[in-house]
Amino acid sequence: MWCLPHALCVHAAKASKLPGSWSRPAAFMSTLLINQPQYVWLKELDLQEENEGVYNGREVITTYSRVRQASVADYEDTVKKAREAWKIWADTPAPKRGEIVRQIGDDLWEKIQVLGSLVSLEMGKILVEGVGEVQEYVDICDYAVGLSRMTGGPILPSERPGHALIDQWNPVGLVGIITAFNFPVAMYGWNNAIALICGNVCLWKGAPTTSLISVAVTKIIAKVLEDNKLPGAICSLTCGGADIMNLLSFTGSTQVGKQVALKVQERFGRSLLELGGNNAIIAFEDAVSMFLGAVEEAKKEGGTVVMDRPGNYVKLTIVTGRGHDASIAHTQTFALILYVFKFKNEEEVFAWNNEVKQGLSSSIFTKDLGRIFRWLRPKGSDCGIVNVNIPTSGAEIGGVFGGEKHTGGGRESGSDAWKQYMRRSTCTISYSKDLPLAQGIKFQ
Repeated sequence: MWCLPHALCVHAAKASKLPGSWSRPAAFMSTLLINQPQYVWLKELDLQEENEGVYNGREVITTYSRVRQASVADYEDTVKKAREAWKIWADTPAPKRGEIVRQIGDDLWEKIQVLGSLVSLEMGKILVEGVGEVQEYVDICDYAVGLSRMTGGPILPSERPGHALIDQWNPVGLVGIITAFNFPVAMYGWNNAIALICGNVCLWKGAPTTSLISVAVTKIIAKVLEDNKLPGAICSLTCGGADIMNLLSFTGSTQVGKQVALKVQERFGRSLLELGGNNAIIAFEDAVSMFLGAVEEAKKEGGTVVMDRPGNYVKLTIVTGRGHDASIAHTQTFALILYVFKFKNEEEVFAWNNEVKQGLSSSIFTKDLGRIFRWLRPKGSDCGIVNVNIPTSGAEIGGVFGGEKHTGGGRESGSDAWKQYMRRSTCTISYSKDLPLAQGIKFQ
């Protein structure tokens, strides 16, 4: 079960505008969780009563509970510093970049319990999952270290004598990373670790409801960069726009993802989209409203609610008695609702799986070997994650994470996802004295 975590503090307005006891600065400061004994561990993450909301190698101060919207000047300054930092980072050998990422992973591991506690406190998921998120970032750092010695393309045979073809990969430059509230650490880690070893610099915009997590993670990374005498702007943090990124990685709803894709496409930019998937859990009060709305809609459409309970605490709700084509079942509610349908045969249920607009994750439970491989083949599931005898949630960092259709088509994390953070060139090199043309063409 999930509930809304308490806000960590209130906006630090001027004392003259605060009513009653809030007019006393001392009283205001005493209400901050960081000043309460049971939350003193927040200081282990170098968090203070006020923290930087924009980071580009220097500190810009904002309020404790939220990252302020960066001004145009902040944003332009951050982008400028990030591009300057890229000139240094791109010249750093890939294995050396891997070493820096290794150090980031080590420092994250040292703070894994306290950072996991912050994830639980600010985002609302249980502690073991908060710690698991940080572990996932640590794991992708380990993966990226090895990858830093393996990226690159082959030398290809040429049809022309005395010639060679090289598949050359280079970093795209500045990667913008916009992450969602439900995985405030892992989603950034998937992108950040791989983007860094590929030679890119990163500009992160975390979810506004998990701003402290963004600040804490950035502080850990910044210390590693500064200890190695590298520009802190290699990994920047801002709440500003993202209109001049070479690659924009966005994780969030399909609705917002469409807007992001259109904006990026207007300038012929590149985007990596990981959008809605129809298999989620809730963590905040507005999600409870969406949950209740979806349950009511299911009832209106004739569904039977098997479980429910009042208040802002919800348990898994099972809805039966509706057809597979019920509109609410095709909507990503971002809530703990399971729609159960009876099917007649394999072909029918495979089609139902594929008829929804989302295409993130799917799973089948069976001991039939033939059915397993039909599920994996062209007429089986059309999702990006296709599981057998395990739930739809949970993914290992060694494989790519992402989905098809309205889920956006983006791929993050393992396998060959690194290619999305690089640009590709085919290089033809002649080492002969002749200049033959391809396809045997000769100009007489």
